[in-house]
Amino acid sequence: MDRVKAPRSIRKSGPPVPNAVFALIGPMPPTLPDHSTGTLFVIATPIGNMADWSHRAEEIVRGVDLVLCEDTRHTRKLLSRYRIDRKLESYHDFNEAEKAQRMVDRIRAGTSVALVSDAGTPTLSDPGYRIVRACRLSDIPVIPIPGPAAAVAAVSVSGLPTDEFFFVGFLPPKKDARRRKLEELAGLRATLVFHEAPHRLRSTLADMQSAFGDREAFLGREMTKLHEEYVFGPIGKILERAVERGEAVIVVKGARDAKGGEPAVDLNSMSRQEIVKLAARCLGVGRKQLYDMLFRKAERT
Repeated sequence: MDRVKAPRSIRKSGPPVPNAVFALIGPMPPTLPDHSTGTLFVIATPIGNMADWSHRAEEIVRGVDLVLCEDTRHTRKLLSRYRIDRKLESYHDFNEAEKAQRMVDRIRAGTSVALVSDAGTPTLSDPGYRIVRACRLSDIPVIPIPGPAAAVAAVSVSGLPTDEFFFVGFLPPKKDARRRKLEELAGLRATLVFHEAPHRLRSTLADMQSAFGDREAFLGREMTKLHEEYVFGPIGKILERAVERGEAVIVVKGARDAKGGEPAVDLNSMSRQEIVKLAARCLGVGRKQLYDMLFRKAERT
């Protein structure tokens, strides 16, 4: 079990806290001597509506020594709303590998650090994995402060099966790589969950319709914001209504329950390439991989 060095705001002395307060906020984390190792707190931040930030997250950030964030300007706005003044350092995809070990050294020396992303939960389609892993390998406490996560929020209101879902995150930006990835996922029985940037939304939906057929799906766009939008129905319907503005989450029904996704086909009228594409989609493997297995070896003999 991770032992936690509480932030300064929790460790500082003051009048006794009434028992009723503990009943509301739960027990405080145990404290360690000041010479102990520090702690990495992985803290979720709002995905749109600032009021979604928890009181616990606010208090932890208020007490740490350092906040690691993707964009210091973005995080400064959030902290300013809560009148929090903390030291900020950028931590993103381009410097994560370089900074991870240095952060481990500082935390081991006693520094308490909060890791946040621009929106949602760090490490989920956001930077942070490397420092979390480095801390785990160094036996440094890593404590989650749960909160908003766009993928989970979208799944919860999608109307699609939630007993088993597969989080894909962002697909490859290049069209050919994106199509290959979708073909690999086509046979999965779990509900599929994707993040997508606004400028690729329509092209991604079109590729999904090609790879999955017209399965039931759900689009959550600008969630929790003023102009949030939610669309449920066949992928084709969502494609017709999709607006390329704001970050989006796409949830697609898994192969186990997909209905109407594949029209009846006449294999005799299809080319070899078309049959391989259909078979790869049904089996959940890449088209090139299946083609190589079935034909190229035979062609060489």
